Amino acid sequence: MPVVVVESPAKAKTINKYLGKDYTVLASYGHVRDLPPKDGSVDPANDFDMKWEVATPSQKHVKAIVDALKDDDTLILATDPDREGEAISWHLEEVLRKRKAIKKNTKVERVVFNAITKSAVTEAMKNPRQVDQPLVDAYLARRALDYLVGFNLSPVLWRKLPGAKSAGRVQSVVLRLIVDREMEIEAFKAQEYWTVGAKLATVRGKEFDARLTVLGGKKLDKFDIATSEAAELAVHAVQSRDLTIASVEAKPGNRNPSAPFMTSTLQQEASRKFGFGARQTMSTAQRLYEAGYITYMRTDGIDMAPEAVMAARDVIKDRYGADYLPDSPRMYKNKAKNAQEAHECIRPTDMAVDPSKLGKVEADQKKLYDLIWKRSIACQMAAARLERTTVEIESADKQVGLRATGQVITFDGFMKVYTEGREDQVVDDDDKLLPVMSDGENVDKREVTPEQHFTQPPPRYSEASIVQKMEELGIGRPSTYASIVTTIQDRDYVRKENNRLVPEDKGRLVTIFLENYFRRYVGYDFTAKLEDDLDKVSNGDEDYKKLLGRFWKEFSASIEDTSELRITEVLDKINEILEPHLFPPTEDGSDPRICKNCGDGRLSMRTSRAGGAFIGCSNYPECRYTRPLSGEVEGGDIAGPDGKLLGFDDDGEKITLRTGRFGPFVQQGEVTEENPKPNRSSIPKGMELDTVDLDKALQLLSLPRLVGNHPEGGIVEAGIGRFGPYVVHTKTDDDGKDQKVYANLKAADDVLTIGMNHAVELIAQKAARGGRGQAAKPLRELGDHPDGGAINVMSGRYGPYVKWEKINATLPKGTEPEDVTMELALELVAAKASTKGKGKSKARAAKKS
Repeated sequence: MPVVVVESPAKAKTINKYLGKDYTVLASYGHVRDLPPKDGSVDPANDFDMKWEVATPSQKHVKAIVDALKDDDTLILATDPDREGEAISWHLEEVLRKRKAIKKNTKVERVVFNAITKSAVTEAMKNPRQVDQPLVDAYLARRALDYLVGFNLSPVLWRKLPGAKSAGRVQSVVLRLIVDREMEIEAFKAQEYWTVGAKLATVRGKEFDARLTVLGGKKLDKFDIATSEAAELAVHAVQSRDLTIASVEAKPGNRNPSAPFMTSTLQQEASRKFGFGARQTMSTAQRLYEAGYITYMRTDGIDMAPEAVMAARDVIKDRYGADYLPDSPRMYKNKAKNAQEAHECIRPTDMAVDPSKLGKVEADQKKLYDLIWKRSIACQMAAARLERTTVEIESADKQVGLRATGQVITFDGFMKVYTEGREDQVVDDDDKLLPVMSDGENVDKREVTPEQHFTQPPPRYSEASIVQKMEELGIGRPSTYASIVTTIQDRDYVRKENNRLVPEDKGRLVTIFLENYFRRYVGYDFTAKLEDDLDKVSNGDEDYKKLLGRFWKEFSASIEDTSELRITEVLDKINEILEPHLFPPTEDGSDPRICKNCGDGRLSMRTSRAGGAFIGCSNYPECRYTRPLSGEVEGGDIAGPDGKLLGFDDDGEKITLRTGRFGPFVQQGEVTEENPKPNRSSIPKGMELDTVDLDKALQLLSLPRLVGNHPEGGIVEAGIGRFGPYVVHTKTDDDGKDQKVYANLKAADDVLTIGMNHAVELIAQKAARGGRGQAAKPLRELGDHPDGGAINVMSGRYGPYVKWEKINATLPKGTEPEDVTMELALELVAAKASTKGKGKSKARAAKKS
């Protein structure tokens, strides 16, 4: 029987239902090969030869496919319908040919489908093709470019900019966007302006609001009323005149629905409405796709299949009536430059399945499906109809004019089902109904008030708006948006604060370094042009090795140009560029770079071994003044060589707040020959650094502390260990040995404040669970492993992990328990199982193919 290979077990399970027992459906568990992370994996001197290795966890999956082909002479590659899916099929075919699993009589076919439904899968099986080589070439070019940039530029960063982690072809450009926006915000100077509003009343006593638009017979511009004095004069001008209605104009208007979702707009809307990150949105959509509920989720396309349009129209007519159905279907035209990325829009595979009819799925999947279903239905509904009313009010001498606006929805149309979210919710003063008025009627002034305003800086990017900006600039593609945004956060170049992306100091420094020494490669136009060239490769219009040759010739020269750079030169250049930000002008006009401590040293930015950056004095070590990049704080900066001084203990020893390889800590005294290891205490995760004052530092340094005597004997103490804050009950048994029961503390400050009652309760709960020896209750139950036995997500001292029988696999950094799918769990378990039993011996090198 034919062997069908897909990426994931979830997809395999769904497809197997449709194909039946005449096919063997297996999963490759994603990519089976990759470039090993070491020098020489891409060789520019040898026509960009690429050395691939089969990953250790993939060996068993490849073997399963090899074994299946021993009895079958047909291989059907049914991976996803995009560049990555094509690449997986190509890798599989290459590996299987090298292992001689594909023989002369073996038929190899490639099938693609945009939705995992019975009709889509069976239709695809009737129309097989060969692997699309131009699409594979585009993948090879991207993979080689990413490798060449990462493995040549990252070491330059490590050598020239302590604390930097890595650079990437697209991630560095996106980081630059975020840093540029932050510097724009910091350089922003707010401008004051005033408006004048009035509460007026009709002759029938109905109140409405209006705003001043004409003063002194001239139309007002935004900044015409610049001061409170000018605003008071404007108020007086209104109050001293009688006002009448000059005109009332009502205009009908329409509001059309948004196009159906593509990858970028789905990520943006899920962020706005649910606060989902790009990665969370894509992993949730992937599960819906693999279960057969939605079409393929990595697409630049917004067109909808004709049968889906007609199905949506049927749903609209049945549920909402003929009034909500436009006379003809709405057509949305693709704007994607690359046809290979422009699959159909993201929509339900069956429009009749509304969220209430969805099978048993997780909460996030249901929310996302609800969003996709509503947008897909709404995009085929009638426009909403509005009536916009504008009332002009003026004085007899026409020196003063006011305007009132209102809007009423006369027919809700598509808005009955769905309205698009907004990045910054703004109250629209037009969305209100005005009372009935006629030309020439007098109006009564109930209240006239001035209001002060200041212009606002541009907002920081959210994950939604940065994806929108990437799409606008042509940077990245649907398959890479989520990973790029995630990578810059994982590298600690950017942090998320109130759902906004804020650059860390090291992210800012990396951007400035790259802008000065590799400016071309973090240029928006250059990156977008390279994406266009890669699209030409995928369309068969460009040779990928010629593209790589052009890139490498210039890029390698830029790398060579930095070989003689000294760290001091780099820091001097960064100081020069950041000077307006780091050393703003002083009020008295004195030199802002003169050290305030010693009076003659010069301040400049310095980097610490831990990767932080701070402002220090040129007279170090005689002058040990430090402060953060963001400005003056009492006692210096934790990244400085002496940390931040919090005060002194009773013996006159300095108490400082510092940062090191393992995070922030407090220290008592200095390192000396007599005292090489001064008393230290780490700051537990979750404790805000700005709350750590002298008193709290002394409490931390005194840990562990005695909480009290346990009612059953022994003592209870609170302290901070390798796994965070804890309480421990120590009791001596009959043999004279100390028996300890530990219980973790959830809140960081509890280690300083917890009392006996709560401590005894936590210890009792831990003891009831069997202390360290008994398995905890699963965080999530995923179901049964294909080989039998439950597979669960558990909570452990090292963080959450996947458990199957005796195998425990820690979750990757940044992966939340709720994001773990059965597919990911099986992959983690397989990877762990492949290394289990090797002890401390070095893992064998992956097999080359």
